[in-house]
Amino acid sequence: MRVWIDVSNSPQVPFVRPLLALLEERGHEAHVTTRDYAQTIELLRLHGIEHHVVGPAHAGASAMRKARALASRLRALRRFARPRRFDLALSHASHELPLVARSLGVPSSYAFDYEFARVQHGLGCRAARRVLVPESLPPERLAALGARESKVRRYPGLKEEYYLSDFEPDPSVFDELGLDRRRVVVVVRTPPEVSLYHRHGNPLFGGVLGVLGSDPAVQAVVLPRTHEQRAAIRSLALPSLVVPEHAIDAQSLVALSDLVVSAGGTMNREAVALGVPAYTTFAGRIGAVDEQLIRDGRLHPLDSPSDVVLEKRTTQQSERVARDSALLLDLMLTALER
Repeated sequence: MRVWIDVSNSPQVPFVRPLLALLEERGHEAHVTTRDYAQTIELLRLHGIEHHVVGPAHAGASAMRKARALASRLRALRRFARPRRFDLALSHASHELPLVARSLGVPSSYAFDYEFARVQHGLGCRAARRVLVPESLPPERLAALGARESKVRRYPGLKEEYYLSDFEPDPSVFDELGLDRRRVVVVVRTPPEVSLYHRHGNPLFGGVLGVLGSDPAVQAVVLPRTHEQRAAIRSLALPSLVVPEHAIDAQSLVALSDLVVSAGGTMNREAVALGVPAYTTFAGRIGAVDEQLIRDGRLHPLDSPSDVVLEKRTTQQSERVARDSALLLDLMLTALER
């Protein structure tokens, strides 16, 4: 079977890595497409995943430019996929793939875990034959996206618990970044400022950055999403901030850190899955997955920069839950069924 996977953003790379390995083990042929956005291409190379860069780069924050870039990428993906005659198409939150797959008569599975990216998921859910989501997402929120229950397949837990199930951190990431293990190491993820679902500033994040960057007992590794964010953070010249120039082994860094503060979602959930304290400064509407984590006390919402508990971690905050990625793949393969 010939399988097409599209990876359009950095957090999708670790999600597809075990799926690609499973497809290969089962004797299938998989092809990966991507676009030039954030650290996506760097991370694909870091994980040794062969890929084709197809279509224009990310269009930035403008809705008009996004629409033009979407149309251009759809045409480019169609040119890529049509002669290859794929049997199945899979993606996590890359809505272009199910749109093109449907136009070519290729069954597709579309996975996601944050339901309030309404434009993106409204397109993906309506075009895909199967929609894969965590059990915590309410049916009424999915229905609003065009994901009727007959096409929805649910999985328990967090997607991060699946792709991190066999993960062992590499301590060399600390040496690569020149980190001092005696200081409190904090991993910081910037806001998704160019996303359609995040159309407002995040002053809380800026306050947290100021507190962490000025504390001599702290080393805060800030992982920006774009070149513009990297330049802006470096211009602050805060002595306790470390801003890597290139993509790094972020999962190892998270696993070995003392805590994580993220204005997005995936990195906080990776911390939760790895038993590391996690704080969210997300300024958009909290999704069902994070709502559940907050209720369970596994994710901590911040109201003030002073709420962050800066201390060395000696144990895991919670037990790691290992889940089998074969379950995710099998649920996605149900797109082959009528």
